[in-house]
Amino acid sequence: MLEKMRSHEYDEIRLNNGMAIPVIGFGTYSFENHRKTTEHAVRMALKMGYRHFDTAHIYGSEGALGNALGEAISDGIVERQHLFVTSKLWGSHHHDPVSALNQTLMKLGMEYVDMYLVHWPVKLKPWVSDPLPRHDEFEQLDLRATWAGMEKCLEMGLCRGIGVSNFSCKKLQALLDFASVPPALNQVEMHPMWRQKKLRDYCNDHNIHVSAYSPLGGPGNLWGSTAVVENPVVKSIAQKLKATPAQVALSWGVWKGASVIVKSFNQQRMKENMAALNLNIQEQHILQIDTNIKEAKIMRGECYVNQTSSPYKTIQHLWDDEI
Repeated sequence: MLEKMRSHEYDEIRLNNGMAIPVIGFGTYSFENHRKTTEHAVRMALKMGYRHFDTAHIYGSEGALGNALGEAISDGIVERQHLFVTSKLWGSHHHDPVSALNQTLMKLGMEYVDMYLVHWPVKLKPWVSDPLPRHDEFEQLDLRATWAGMEKCLEMGLCRGIGVSNFSCKKLQALLDFASVPPALNQVEMHPMWRQKKLRDYCNDHNIHVSAYSPLGGPGNLWGSTAVVENPVVKSIAQKLKATPAQVALSWGVWKGASVIVKSFNQQRMKENMAALNLNIQEQHILQIDTNIKEAKIMRGECYVNQTSSPYKTIQHLWDDEI
């Protein structure tokens, strides 16, 4: 059965902890990670109405994001309580999420983040700072201990909500079996070419929100692809609706009940992405995408798989055959 579309009258979704998450999020990862470029993009985003900002320790963008948001708050452009800021626990910080989040808050210049996520179900040795770990840098994940640290962050008021990223149904179930506080959301790759139906159904049944990263397939990233925005089905629908392919892909994600974290520092594309909320996409278009586009995952996480030191010996093991 097709999921019921969320009304465009509402640009927020209510989470299981009572928080409201804006449907369109602004991603701050960029390979170049140029501080002034990121700050300028965030300032432009605020003027266009973006209020949901996504960062992570490993992105290196926390300082630039915090600086731009801090200036906007000081200048009276926006109030802190009207922002939704997400950051993420990197694999080398699983031994002490509280200290990791305190470091993040210092970089952001904030007293709290709205959402703190376990970035990957992967634990690395404490000194690892590279996003592509070497074979000798893995440790065995103790999810119970990691989540206890995440719950401590919440208890201390360092964040308003906690969640996960890149978790399969099986890993979510393992977490739910012992968690005192269930994850509010699971941020995963999701777009018209990787639709995540099984995971979305599971999360819906357990009241966990799905937030989509790379909702356009990550064009411009080292690992990303233009396959989503260049897909003939998506382009055909865009032509009919007098929209861009990116707007169609984002609107598809919102229809499915997800929030979408989209990254572009280009002013025109930033405006177009925000305008996706107003696109009059119809059920027939959703069905066209769901039935005519072959699925293929783009961010596979192969760097976390090896036969020796990683807990995940195969790509199927990392994703629990959900790939």
